[in-house]
Amino acid sequence: MTRSRPDPVARVKGTDTLAVIAVSGREKGREALRRAFPRHRGTLAFVRSRAECLTTLRTRFTDAVVVDVGQTSDLQWEVAALAREFPSIPFFAFGPHRPLDAAATARLLGTMEFADLLMEGVDDGLHRELVVAAGFSRRFAEAIAPLATTVGLTSPFHLKVWSQILSRGGRPVRTSDLATAVNLTREHLSRRFSAGGAPNLKRIIDFARLMAAAELAKNVGYDLPDIARVLGFASPSHLSVASQRVFGIRAMSLARLRPPDLVSRFLAHGTRSRAGGGVAPGGHL
Repeated sequence: MTRSRPDPVARVKGTDTLAVIAVSGREKGREALRRAFPRHRGTLAFVRSRAECLTTLRTRFTDAVVVDVGQTSDLQWEVAALAREFPSIPFFAFGPHRPLDAAATARLLGTMEFADLLMEGVDDGLHRELVVAAGFSRRFAEAIAPLATTVGLTSPFHLKVWSQILSRGGRPVRTSDLATAVNLTREHLSRRFSAGGAPNLKRIIDFARLMAAAELAKNVGYDLPDIARVLGFASPSHLSVASQRVFGIRAMSLARLRPPDLVSRFLAHGTRSRAGGGVAPGGHL
């Protein structure tokens, strides 16, 4: 997932609710992280081992991982090593700025490919904003948002709904929540969204979720059952059926295709679906 230039469509609202995993051996560090990532604005899960961090990554949706290096130990380095297995999930180092830590910081930001360093006691109030900006949900939304016009979403109404869909980062989206966001009933929302030959709402929701699945599939730390779990699919089979329905490919093929290839397959396979799940010729009902 590459970073794109800011775009009016890409300013997705609602992507500031974070799901963070943290490891810290210091009570002071844990207290600082709790202040930076309050639970009323997302989730913060502390882990105590590499295995626990790996299990959490593979079972819960995660925007970012924060590793407290204020008191270095084998645990910090073991968790830090996971950054290369999950390049779509940014890892951040957190701790006090000390000259003696320069070599360790260079190793984390360079060799271990950490996203950034959050310095304890320096601009503490900005730590959350930095993580939000680089977190999976925001980066995914900003990368996918400009595809709106390509897939047939052109009106301000379409873009408002599209923004709400992307704010979930590929997790399940309830049409009732979308309807509430745009002050419509569920039935009126669906009819208005697909009016004039525009894509079905359900089809667009599936498209966004599968684009997120394709991004996660490029991480060696995830397999298909993991992706199904973290994105809220009922099962790996459900993920595969959705991929076949929307892109015409099995889910195991998602990792090898670039976003433009997936968009082409989506358009060729049909942007509108029948009530029974089949695709009408030419993508129309």
